Amino acid sequence: MTHDSSSDPRAAPATRSDPPRTVYEGRYQRMVVRGTWEYSERTHAGGLTAIIIAVTPDDHVLFVEQFRVPLQARTIEMPAGLVGDVDAGESIEQSSIRELEEETGWTAERAEVLMVGPTSSGASSEKIAFVRATGLRKVGEGGGDASEDITVHEVPRPQAAARLARKLDEGYELDPKLWAGLWMIDHNLDGSARAC
Repeated sequence: MTHDSSSDPRAAPATRSDPPRTVYEGRYQRMVVRGTWEYSERTHAGGLTAIIIAVTPDDHVLFVEQFRVPLQARTIEMPAGLVGDVDAGESIEQSSIRELEEETGWTAERAEVLMVGPTSSGASSEKIAFVRATGLRKVGEGGGDASEDITVHEVPRPQAAARLARKLDEGYELDPKLWAGLWMIDHNLDGSARAC
């Protein structure tokens, strides 16, 4: 939970010069207090996560379904994973292709970083990279590693947004970034149409 000094008139606002104090550190996350702010950080190199936008040669968007413990619910997501958790020197592009294959059974010839930005700037220092994977080829079943139980969904691109809306109605948790990812299939960041 974050703390904003505007909710407590006696507290001074946090500044850049306030030293960080780690109050808990686990394998993947740490909790930090800096001035009046409490937030989490990823513990792996760079603290970055990649979200992979992947469309198969037959125009199906790849999604993954899994149970997420913090939400105590099943989610629908785009394939994603931590960058540098296996090899600290691994690039965003290499990490993305590895995670795509691990989770979905599809590999990619290329991965292009579209943008990097914060996931929840008031609660975490974590950043995500939206990555477009192209030149997809099926090489396995996917499903994740031994600690994961992932179901792969290959959804026709014209039906993707409607399918996500149905999953919301069915009680699944969906990250709003899914719709940003769908938009990036057909658009450049400046809003212009993407040449396919």
